[in-house]
Amino acid sequence: QICLSLVKLLFYLAHSPLGSIVLLDFQPRQFVMVDGNLKVTDMDDASTEELSCKEDNDCTLNFPTKSFPLKCSVVGKCEGMNEKKNLFNAYRYFFTYLLPHSAPPALRPLLSDILNATGDLRYGINETLRAFEKVLHLYKSGLYLQKRPLVLKDYISLKGFRTVEGEDYKCWPSYSHLGCLLSIHSPEEAAAICNSQLQCQSFIVTQHRTWTGRPLASFQGSWTDLIPDTNAVVYIKRLASSGERL
Repeated sequence: QICLSLVKLLFYLAHSPLGSIVLLDFQPRQFVMVDGNLKVTDMDDASTEELSCKEDNDCTLNFPTKSFPLKCSVVGKCEGMNEKKNLFNAYRYFFTYLLPHSAPPALRPLLSDILNATGDLRYGINETLRAFEKVLHLYKSGLYLQKRPLVLKDYISLKGFRTVEGEDYKCWPSYSHLGCLLSIHSPEEAAAICNSQLQCQSFIVTQHRTWTGRPLASFQGSWTDLIPDTNAVVYIKRLASSGERL
């Protein structure tokens, strides 16, 4: 969410009515999340000036660990320098820390491609935004899910119940530090996740949703303490419930 919001912001800056805008003091502390969108808190160090040049050798974009040769345009300006400077700063301050983590395994290669392409400045802001929107579409639609045997049939579902809240086993990446709370596309995906975790005996799907509209599921190591909840459905492994009275 943070990276996509940042890319949308940089897309606007690259195509603003004032021209391509560069953030000269590009640091994480210069941004804040407001209603799920990344905002710039200080525009004092923003500029629309593109570096003047006479030849291509005048257009080297330098960073502490990398340098990128750019083209000198016919009007004597370094082509795309402001856009590329913003994009590489987004890569080194945000993408490298956030993109490699927490995505479903099937989407990680696509995010790795974005990371590598922006790190080498092979992508401009337009290509980067399209790549992010493709990943988001796959994530929201569930198209990233690989064909696999259906396993939800191995669970008993109880509508209108949930387990008593409390500390349980933890997993990564969890929305809660007290247990294993993950976003899912469907109960079928949740069942596959539960099967992949040795501790998991049940999971609860609630009406709580993430910013993409995906429901949250809480994965549990036990299921015996059930309480009524009209907004939840608890799924229990049939093997875990055998010999027990529901």
